[in-house]
Amino acid sequence: MTTMNAARDGIVALRIAWRALSRNALRATLTGLGITIGTSAVISTVAIGEGGAAQIHDQLLMLGDNLVWVEAGGRTANGVRTGTGNTPTLVVADLRAMLQDVPALKACSPQADASVQVLYGNHNWRTTYRGVSPEFLSIRGWRLASGDVFSPAHVDSAANVLLLGQSAAGHLFGDEDPVGKTMRVRDMPFRVLGTLAPKGVSAQGTDQDDFVVMPYTTAQRKLKGVTYLDDVLCSAVSADTIPAIGEELGRLLRDRHHLVPGQPDDFNIRKPEDVIKAQEDMARTLTSLLAGIATISLVVGGVGIMNIMLVSVTERTREIGLRMAVGARDGDIRRQFLAEAVVLCLGGAALGVIIGIVASRGIAEALDWPMLVSPIAVLAAAASAVVTGLVFGYYPALKASRQDPIEALRYE
Repeated sequence: MTTMNAARDGIVALRIAWRALSRNALRATLTGLGITIGTSAVISTVAIGEGGAAQIHDQLLMLGDNLVWVEAGGRTANGVRTGTGNTPTLVVADLRAMLQDVPALKACSPQADASVQVLYGNHNWRTTYRGVSPEFLSIRGWRLASGDVFSPAHVDSAANVLLLGQSAAGHLFGDEDPVGKTMRVRDMPFRVLGTLAPKGVSAQGTDQDDFVVMPYTTAQRKLKGVTYLDDVLCSAVSADTIPAIGEELGRLLRDRHHLVPGQPDDFNIRKPEDVIKAQEDMARTLTSLLAGIATISLVVGGVGIMNIMLVSVTERTREIGLRMAVGARDGDIRRQFLAEAVVLCLGGAALGVIIGIVASRGIAEALDWPMLVSPIAVLAAAASAVVTGLVFGYYPALKASRQDPIEALRYE
């Protein structure tokens, strides 16, 4: 029964508060504007940050199937890679040993790459070639747009065949279908077997589709003239096994490369999800910082509400005295003015939510930046507005409830 009475009193207080604020609608609107700006700013900044974090997460998924890769060349004490592309210690035999001795590895592909000039007809383009095995496509999660992938027989014979990324295909062939055509890589003819589905721009801003793919034996023997590898790309059976795989690979390769204790690695094991997740955490940290700054405007709006409520208490001193004279209790007066402050904040927050969502979508379209409006952010902004109303409306409400009825009735 007590709960029902409290709920009824609250509803009555809100109804009276709405009527009291409606008597001076312009002032009430301007007062709630600070809450509107703060709420919309919080929602927009969180939407920008969450959209960026989601984009980075998508980039992680695009990297491949639980990707782990071993690069030729180690790291110095300062974290700078050394010997990349010129360290002849990473070889195909290492790849075979990795697959044999590390059961958590699902597949591996050797890689030999460099930049190269490619030509077709009177078109030429500077791009990157990647010498790989057929497993490369499944490891990187890359689909074919047309044609077919090269076979193990092509690898064994170091055949002059390749696949084209969408950007390289566009620069060389335009609207022409490249499958089955013969193009030149440096001064050698290569037959195009197929094209790869586009992946777009990476998290680092590079074009992931501007390259050609060929058998690694072709790249080694005919383009680079080497027997070693630049990288070995691998996929793990699950994401949970990646940390253990890194340790096992480190021990295996140090043993195979005859590295004594204290001698630095001549390879570098990389787990790209660690880098991407660090970027994702950084994006969310920046979002929290921006949202914290935007929340300051809620505090400014709350100060404005306190100011107006104090003015309202002064203007309605006789009304307060009259209410007390006819039986209103201190709690009724407090509840009344608190209700007015909360209604102001809720109205400003509701408008701020609408503006924040519209602004987020406008920014997304204007800057081609992903936006993710989080329901949690919307609820948190609305809850913050209510808390702001309670905190900054309490003192004016307390001041109103402590008025002396007789003095209040005499107030001019």
